[in-house]
Amino acid sequence: MNGLTVVEYVREDGSNPYRAWFDRLHSQAAAKVATAVIRLELGNISGVKWIGTIGEYRIDWGPGYRIYLGKDGEALIVLLAGGTKHRQQADIDRAKALWAEYRARKAAMAGRAERR
Repeated sequence: MNGLTVVEYVREDGSNPYRAWFDRLHSQAAAKVATAVIRLELGNISGVKWIGTIGEYRIDWGPGYRIYLGKDGEALIVLLAGGTKHRQQADIDRAKALWAEYRARKAAMAGRAERR
């Protein structure tokens, strides 16, 4: 297994949807989520279900925690948001919107770099 770089998506306004969600978790849930992120960093994406371009890492504990992510290339995982099974569809929709925003910002930055 090859390691992956895992980063949190920071929006243009400086907000970080994943971090905002993570910081609201109680300590036991935060420990489970942190362990899942370490597994991603180690290259273990077997717990990820892909829904189009969005990945949903399922944590089978408590209310069914989820980490929503995108994979940019072969070695970069972008953490977009988190949630639970109870709000799953709304969380997936939000993650898709955040991923589209990420991709658009990346494309715009690449276009600016080419013009230089």
